[in-house]
Amino acid sequence: MGLLFFVRFWTLSGGVAGGPARESLRMPGAEEAKRAVGYAAVDRFVRDGSCIGLGTGTTARWAIERVGQRVAGGERIVAVATSVTTEVLCSALGIPLAAFGSSEIEVAIDGADEVAADWSLTKGAGGAMFREKAVALAARTFVVIVTPEKLVDKLGAFPTPVEVVPFSAGAVAAAIEASYPGVRVRRRGADSPFVTDNGNAILDCAFGPIDDAVALDASLRTIHGIVATGLFAPSLTGVVLVADPDGVREL
Repeated sequence: MGLLFFVRFWTLSGGVAGGPARESLRMPGAEEAKRAVGYAAVDRFVRDGSCIGLGTGTTARWAIERVGQRVAGGERIVAVATSVTTEVLCSALGIPLAAFGSSEIEVAIDGADEVAADWSLTKGAGGAMFREKAVALAARTFVVIVTPEKLVDKLGAFPTPVEVVPFSAGAVAAAIEASYPGVRVRRRGADSPFVTDNGNAILDCAFGPIDDAVALDASLRTIHGIVATGLFAPSLTGVVLVADPDGVREL
């Protein structure tokens, strides 16, 4: 109910074609930056007639809005959504949806919680990293859209999300803490556990500065019960767009 109310409110307040000009008059600076980079990604990399991947989160939603405007203008764009939330937004904006694996994904657009100097990423604040990683792996080009505070020297200031089968959550948390002394592991949602779109739990793991995201991801995935981590290898990232005060730049 809350999500549908949000979609209706956002749509009626300017979330469809023609709305952003009105909304910009009252939009906070951070949201203006997210909108700028989301729009830029779509306008620079999405072609008429293509199948694209659309991410999840507060920055990705602006890319979704821009795609909705272009579809409303007559362009033939279909999208693979990385979450139920994104599916709902796409449906509200009239963006046709494709099942994952049914079409080749030309470009995927998504935000990130951290972007390191080597272009490794931390994702998963919204708990959608399994589907986000699946779409990024399948896309010809993965475009990451962020605001400047997401750029870091090394990953790790943001806890690493790890998706786990609920039955194994306690055992996996204990295994991580035993394998990585000093690491703090907390189940997201605590007494009211967060549940992913895949029906799984999330463990947020505070590793501190991460020197090798690829090695840590591979090591974690050897623990039985772990479905995926929020660590994305640098090789996945094709483009990073950053919304600076003077415009959107490409790293």
